[in-house]
Amino acid sequence: MFDYFSDHERGARARTSEIIDARTWAALHSLIETGIEDGSFGYRFPLSCSDSPTLGCGTDIRAFATRLAGEIPNLDLPLEAHTLPETIDIVDLLEFCAKAVGEPAKGSWHDYMRHYHLTWDRHPGLARFVDDVNLILARNGVAFELSTTGQAQRLLPPHLGQLLTTAAFRTGEAHTDALLEDARRRFLAPRQEDRRDGLEKLLDAFERIKTLDSNDKRASADALLDRAARPGSKLRVVLAIEAKALTDIGNTHRIRHSEVSQEPLETSFQVDYVFLRLFAFIHLVLTASGRLG
Repeated sequence: MFDYFSDHERGARARTSEIIDARTWAALHSLIETGIEDGSFGYRFPLSCSDSPTLGCGTDIRAFATRLAGEIPNLDLPLEAHTLPETIDIVDLLEFCAKAVGEPAKGSWHDYMRHYHLTWDRHPGLARFVDDVNLILARNGVAFELSTTGQAQRLLPPHLGQLLTTAAFRTGEAHTDALLEDARRRFLAPRQEDRRDGLEKLLDAFERIKTLDSNDKRASADALLDRAARPGSKLRVVLAIEAKALTDIGNTHRIRHSEVSQEPLETSFQVDYVFLRLFAFIHLVLTASGRLG
């Protein structure tokens, strides 16, 4: 991704905002409109030449808009730079466009219709679109980006992001590994609902991890903690307190259960806090017991 001079002089802007504001939306809107006009989205929605229907010559705007309305019904069409959609719908739109983009290459010139016939190269077109989107998001401090495959993902502080994305789960129990991987994937998603689901999956994995050594949950959990810290040490005492506190959070909040007496986590920041606290604990005990790659 391109770096501006100010990035080197003052450092890159912190990417902490989970809201796409009007300025950022206007830039993204311009990028998408440019892609429509230059035919980039003809990779998925090709406009056929009226004289030679087997040949493409641009983006079929009607097909693009019709499919967009079906896949992202919350967006109002036509898209307007001065009308700010919800952030989650903008992120969906970016993924929609990433699936449709390709690098248009000019072929023969059609003199009568005054256009070139086009072909599309998927990979360079996608790479260019991803780079352009990520540059706009980065310059405006937005904590989302598109992956190389065009999937939206949330950014975490570098040390937390590395911890989450590099862990390889090898607990010896396939369902527990799947829960941990699903929790990680959902937590990195841009949608708050997915992150809440990710926390639920992580709590489910936490309960299963307590029985990895035996069916006696208490004895098995104690064995895990004994590997993480020397029995009798102050840290071992703290870890036992932490394990109980995390269990209490799961049991008293509306995460895994839905009793009316349970309180919901009210903000996304609270969800993040509980998830990261729990993940750090799980990371420690799995590493200590040789169950993390």
